[in-house]
Amino acid sequence: MELTVSTVLIAFAGVFLICFMKGAFGGGFSIVGIPLLSLVMDPVTAGGLLAPLFIAMDLFALRYWKPSTWSKPDIVLLLPGLLIGIGCGYLLFRVLDHRAVAIVMAVVTLIFVGMWFVGGSEPTVRARSSPKAVAAGLASGVTTMVAHSGGPPLAMYLLPLGLSKDVYAGTTSLFFTVGNATKAVPWLLLVRPAGNVWILMAACLFAIPVGVWLGWRFHAKLDQKQIFRACYALLVVTAVKLLWDGVSGYLA
Repeated sequence: MELTVSTVLIAFAGVFLICFMKGAFGGGFSIVGIPLLSLVMDPVTAGGLLAPLFIAMDLFALRYWKPSTWSKPDIVLLLPGLLIGIGCGYLLFRVLDHRAVAIVMAVVTLIFVGMWFVGGSEPTVRARSSPKAVAAGLASGVTTMVAHSGGPPLAMYLLPLGLSKDVYAGTTSLFFTVGNATKAVPWLLLVRPAGNVWILMAACLFAIPVGVWLGWRFHAKLDQKQIFRACYALLVVTAVKLLWDGVSGYLA
């Protein structure tokens, strides 16, 4: 990959957007910033660039999403599935049809958002469920390993629980801190970044503090309903992006 001024600026903007999302919503919407990265590099190179950066983003975000914002019972239920899903995603990375995975995840996400909208756009609080948590963790692990898009499965489990906006964000932040730390080594083994990618990675580190802080400030200004409406809107954006990636891949 050639390292030009435009490459650095666009990559910096993509990482900044991901950091902003992490500060505002705790994590899970990394795919929103990936289209910017795809302007200057292929998706696999972008994955190798982001894998170590995610760890730095998560560690900085935990300055704001402290243990008091973690839903520990849900984390205990979710993490085993997440770790197994990342392992499965690594083993299947070379044989999975990424386009089909993207399409299925997009359709399921749009159905989930559609059910919320038809229900009157008001959250229906549901009880915690171990099978649903394991399934959500597993699906999130596979999709975060394959396409850095583990947010929708987690959101589909957490949003109906009626958590406060801070606990929702803190729980997703801790969840993806564990997930991103776990998948960093497999991604680096799969991609093996070259010298220019490491230089670009170092330059993008400067986007992390300001991006996360601004996102956190944005989160503080929104009330409970606004945060969750924004989460559902972001799920739609994520689903449309996944659907486009999958369908365009078949048409190319």
